[in-house]
Amino acid sequence: MSRRYYITTPIYYVNGAPHIGHAYTSIAADVMARFKRLDGYDVFFLTGTDEHGQKVERAAAEAGLDPQSFTDKVSADFRDMALKMGVSFDDYIRTTEERHKKSSMELWRRIDAAGFIYLGHYEGWYAVRDEAFYDEAELTTRPDGSKVAPSGAPVAWVREPSYFFKLSAFQDKLLELYESQPDFITPAGRRNEVISFVRGGLRDLSISRTTFNWGIPVPGAPDHVMYVWLDALQNYVTACGFPDESAARWRFWPADVHMVGKDIIRFHAVYWPAFLMAAGIALPRRIASHGWWTVEGEKMSKSLGNVIEPRKLVETYGLDQVRYFLMREKPFGGDGTISHQALVTRVNVELANDLGNLAQRTLTLIARNCDGALPALGALSEDDAELVRATGALPASMREKLDYQLFNEALEEVWKLVRAANSYIDRQAPWALRRTDPARMATVLRVLADTLRALATLLQPFMPGAMGRMLDQLGVPADARRIAALAAPLPPGTPLPPPEGVFPRYVEPAA
Repeated sequence: MSRRYYITTPIYYVNGAPHIGHAYTSIAADVMARFKRLDGYDVFFLTGTDEHGQKVERAAAEAGLDPQSFTDKVSADFRDMALKMGVSFDDYIRTTEERHKKSSMELWRRIDAAGFIYLGHYEGWYAVRDEAFYDEAELTTRPDGSKVAPSGAPVAWVREPSYFFKLSAFQDKLLELYESQPDFITPAGRRNEVISFVRGGLRDLSISRTTFNWGIPVPGAPDHVMYVWLDALQNYVTACGFPDESAARWRFWPADVHMVGKDIIRFHAVYWPAFLMAAGIALPRRIASHGWWTVEGEKMSKSLGNVIEPRKLVETYGLDQVRYFLMREKPFGGDGTISHQALVTRVNVELANDLGNLAQRTLTLIARNCDGALPALGALSEDDAELVRATGALPASMREKLDYQLFNEALEEVWKLVRAANSYIDRQAPWALRRTDPARMATVLRVLADTLRALATLLQPFMPGAMGRMLDQLGVPADARRIAALAAPLPPGTPLPPPEGVFPRYVEPAA
């Protein structure tokens, strides 16, 4: 394969348990990875956990564990969450792995050799929860006199020896990057925020700490550990084999998309490209930033007790149903709310009624009237031809949307075709054609079966289990489920198994 695609989630910070926000990013990246595989790309999909820093050290102490035991436990939980959500990652990286320590040390050496690191003293505001440094102007003073970061995290005044990265030297280069590559940061609103931040002036960045030791030692200065974000961001090239540029996976760098939450856009869109420029490493092609979920309109918080555990959501509604809802309900870059009613509506109206009933009606009519085999396609009416054209246009329109992580818009393109097919079956009434024109009935059912095949093929990235079962019922062999295979119609007479419903309606449990 000549076309390659490398996509990453952020590596998740192991100071707490996985929640729906982590699952959302992972599923979005998984949809991209699966779609690109279906479209013939050689794909590398990376996820994992970020395991160093003061916050992890404190969380481990509170749990009564040493940091390594604590991170082993929490990282395993994140991995389990990814697997339970159907995330088809190719590598699961942990920043406590030896390969990552070597990679991070080499990045430091390259940046240092290029003259962009110097030793000084850090004195300023630091938020342990964010693992981030803040300027005075960014802080809010509470009535009790304490100060908090823009995220709401408490900050403390820190003074300690520190190595600094000459971030200020990259202000013009970063602005030039954003100007020359307008889609380097998406969506546009987040790009504008980053540009405004950089134009406001960049100060050199403290990149080492001496007040704790749970981190990667600085080369030649073992009393310093690397700033957790310098270590964490490096995971994306570690997994490609860095510093061994002859490694098989190095062919995937630079990454096509780093998917991140809007709260960590600054680290990915400012610090990360500056580190790479300093080290002489190619830059990723895009940072795609997504919004947050609220629950029934309220922000998720442990104190409110409304933090959603994604695996429990799957137990209630089903894996494919949850994956579909998360990708359908809101634009990737915006915020959205999860509610029981919204989930039930998507499941019962769009999946069970719109798509499920279309498949059930079509396949039941084929089973009853065509000896349970795929009918032949006769001469097409204009109505037939219009649906065939719409079906043929769907792959290109989905590519266009998904290349910019417009998941809900891609699904709307799919549902335009679902609605068109439902209107078509109602107009053509194949159940009435059996007596009057059985050949015409066969053509209508074949047009519908081919439309369903395209729909099920293109929806596999979103709902792999359910769409796999639908393709089984349509008689599509395992080696004919890629997008390119849609150009080769299945032979008439292909035997179809007895039809079974793919999407059960959600029924409220009895009180």
